[in-house]
Amino acid sequence: MFGRRRKRGRHSANKELGRATAQQDEFGDDEAELETGGDGPYDEPEAPNDGLSRLDLGSIRVAVPEGAQLQVEMDPSGAVRAVHLITTGGQLTVSAFAAPKTGGLWREVSEELATQLRDDGAKVVRERGEWGDELSARANNAALRFVGVDGPRWMLRGVAAGPEELADSTADALRDLVRNTVVVRGNQPMPVRTPLPIELPDAIAKHIAQAQAEQG
Repeated sequence: MFGRRRKRGRHSANKELGRATAQQDEFGDDEAELETGGDGPYDEPEAPNDGLSRLDLGSIRVAVPEGAQLQVEMDPSGAVRAVHLITTGGQLTVSAFAAPKTGGLWREVSEELATQLRDDGAKVVRERGEWGDELSARANNAALRFVGVDGPRWMLRGVAAGPEELADSTADALRDLVRNTVVVRGNQPMPVRTPLPIELPDAIAKHIAQAQAEQG
């Protein structure tokens, strides 16, 4: 999904732009300075004491929507690739990646992702969102929404997938999930675009291990 990295400065959209009219052409160069105020997602040292219950997944802490079920995606090696939240509107996923100090990684990734989706036959639209560029894609009666946020040495990517008729509500749920996420980057040096490791809580890890043992 990630191609060769090109250096760029840190860019994002001004919150006051809101959700502007979608464009289907190539990305423009009119970008505004990021202004997030006190809203998330949050870097760990700046995480608020808001009383919100968050699931600790190591590199990210997510506020699981009420009624959502967890679906864990594993690598063949046994490492956790992603944790998906299955809701009535669709599937929500947030993942964190190592990023340069200068920021701007989501801009690059979103351009590459848009190209890949179009090559796969999807109809892709760019929209201006709360944190910058968002991608909306439609293919085979399914709707996809991609949201990205550049943070200090990390990039957070959110993905929503669901039926077209629920696209707007699922996209809103994804934004809420991203907004309330805390990213735990750590101080260790990592190559840019490296996924930050996901660690499951002991209870979930034991449940998965037991299920795998029964299936095996």
